[in-house]
Amino acid sequence: MKALTLPLWSKLQPLLGHSEEQRDYDSTFLMLLLVLLAIGLVMVNSASVPVAERLFNNPLHFTFRHLVYLGLGTAMAIVVLNIPVHRWHQGNLLLLALAVVGLVAVLVFGRTVNGATRWLALGPISIQPAEPAKLFFFVYLASYLVRRHEEVRENIKGFIKPMVVLLLLSVLLLLQPDMGTVIVMFATALVLLFLAGAKLWQFIVLSLTGVSAVLFLIVYSEYRWRRVTAFLDPWADPFGSGYQLTQSLMAFGRGGFSGQGLGNSIQKLEYLPEAHNDFIFAIIAEEIGFIGVFAVLGLLFLLVARTLWIGRQAMLKQLHFHGFLALAMAIWFGFQTAVNIGVASGVLPTKGLTLPFVSSGGSSLIIMLMAAALVLRIDFEVRMEGKQAINRGGRST
Repeated sequence: MKALTLPLWSKLQPLLGHSEEQRDYDSTFLMLLLVLLAIGLVMVNSASVPVAERLFNNPLHFTFRHLVYLGLGTAMAIVVLNIPVHRWHQGNLLLLALAVVGLVAVLVFGRTVNGATRWLALGPISIQPAEPAKLFFFVYLASYLVRRHEEVRENIKGFIKPMVVLLLLSVLLLLQPDMGTVIVMFATALVLLFLAGAKLWQFIVLSLTGVSAVLFLIVYSEYRWRRVTAFLDPWADPFGSGYQLTQSLMAFGRGGFSGQGLGNSIQKLEYLPEAHNDFIFAIIAEEIGFIGVFAVLGLLFLLVARTLWIGRQAMLKQLHFHGFLALAMAIWFGFQTAVNIGVASGVLPTKGLTLPFVSSGGSSLIIMLMAAALVLRIDFEVRMEGKQAINRGGRST
């Protein structure tokens, strides 16, 4: 297998005019990714200036922080580009073990912020183990579906085994607590198992079980219940439990069709908490309006669609691990996007999930870039497989 050892610039050169057949990777996916990252950098800078000025006496503090994590994420992405996909398949159980160790470590040594213990401090950098846990679990699940494909299709045990692993990870995540990550992992696993051929009744039963578990956790947790009641009627307590959502809705209302103009948001003046992070979509709506909302949604939709297409191409080439892993990445990107936007627009209860490739957020951005690089590597190997098949066919004639 040809290794990706070319300099970064040479990897981008095919965008400048080579035909689709000549490229060794998906330039459409890469271009969508770069545009989203550029939009994210601009909007993080715009949304974070007031709070950075107050907290650090430096209006560009969060912008510099975002650039540092963007640089780290790019470096990790280049490393991932040079790792053959079959190495992930071989090391899936080790990666799963690392995910468990990280989630246990954060409970023992983690830093507590706003009542949640989700961060491990490594010098000046804080790591959120829940983010790599998502990626590593999806690698394990893709590998499991390749190894136990027939068992998943024919036997209830094949369907239940990965759910037991997910249950273990979910317990560790809920102890932090981090229910948003649990929901993303559960939804992605459920859809991927269904695509792998699990029976419809198994899918329905597990869906109902998952929904029941979420409802139970909400009803018997006071702060989660307050979030739900605030979501149902945020204006009933606009300065208490419904404060963040009402401020987000005001941002959407002020944006209109074309927005107030880049940098002209009122809500980012510390009226809307987490404006540069979980609620950055509300600032996009306020400053760039419906046009910006439509553009960002369109770019994310195309990115997810392209990832699904890459997964399908892998399946057609009989590269099943590649295909399942690409499909998992697509479901992950799409579902987390839907949850983030649903929260910001008041369609869903408040959850702490970033907008992929756009929001500020160190661990999330790094892991998302690694996942995107993994998709590019999958596409690269699928294309190489196709070229090798053509060459073999030519020699045989």
